[in-house]
Parts: sequence; C-alpha cells; structure tokens
Amino acid sequence: MAICFELVVNFGDDAEAAQAAARIDPKPWVLRAGAHRIPLHRPMLAKVGSYIELSILPMAVSWHCGLDGSLPRLQLTAAELTELGHQLYELLAQFHGYVAAKVGWDPESLLDPAELRCEWSDELNDGSIHGLVLCEKLHAELAPSIDYEAFQPGYRWIPYRGEEPSNLTADQ
Repeated sequence: MAICFELVVNFGDDAEAAQAAARIDPKPWVLRAGAHRIPLHRPMLAKVGSYIELSILPMAVSWHCGLDGSLPRLQLTAAELTELGHQLYELLAQFHGYVAAKVGWDPESLLDPAELRCEWSDELNDGSIHGLVLCEKLHAELAPSIDYEAFQPGYRWIPYRGEEPSNLTADQ
C-alpha cells in the first residue's frame, strides 16, 4: 500500500479551476529538501465522490508510490519534509477556485466537507489540523470556534507547522 507525501486539493465541482491547476508545468518546480533537489510528478486529477481532486507529489519521497517506478526512495528527515511542505503551499497559493487543500501524508480524508463536518469537527474547532486550507465559504459553513488566519484572499487556514519525526521519516 502506498503512503504518499503530497499536496491534495479539493476543487468541488469547479472543473475549469481544477484543469487550470492541473496544467501547471511541473518542470520548473524543483523543490528543495536540505541538500536534495526534488522534481514534481505531473499533477493528477480524479473525480472523488462529488468533487474533483488534484494531487501533486514530489518524486521519490512517498512509500511504494507507483508513480516513482524504480526510483530509489529518498530518506528525508522531518525538517526536510517540512521544507518540501512549505514549498507545496507556495504552489497552492497560485491556485484559485478550490474548496479545501492540505499537504502531508495521505491528507485526502481531511478534504471532504461532509467528513470535516461530521468526523473532524473537534479538530476543526481546536485548530489541530494544521495546514488545512479552507475557502471562505466552507470556513463560514463549518464555523470553527477558533479564528483561522488568512492564507490568501478568499482562503483561511491553520498555518502549517511542519512534519514531526515518525516511522515515515529518516529521523524517527
């Protein structure tokens, strides 16, 4: 089973915005992670239930990712993954028309508005889902009890705090 470090973006039903984001050329996007230079895979679009999801993965970072083929996996520290994460948020800041987004290990389950409403309401209210970006409309609908900060015009978030050492990092 693959465990992916990625940027995942929920575009709701805005196919035009999703396709515009998917057309980003990953070639100039070579991210830094300590001494490593890591290119991005081509963005992937998928219909997930009622919404369109875009995923962008750095090459050779995830565990058992089919996109990496025979590339050897880079053993990155939590600090290096955090550096990658911040750069993926810089990329996200160029997108518009999305509903929710997050960087991290398999963040897909945190982007469905229905799941956020039902299964993640405590975490939304205490701000523990750091890095979660919500459009203003969804933020208002979910009405978390703490104030989220501005991410960019039209979007709010709990700022990304980075990755912690774990069994997925080189500094476990």
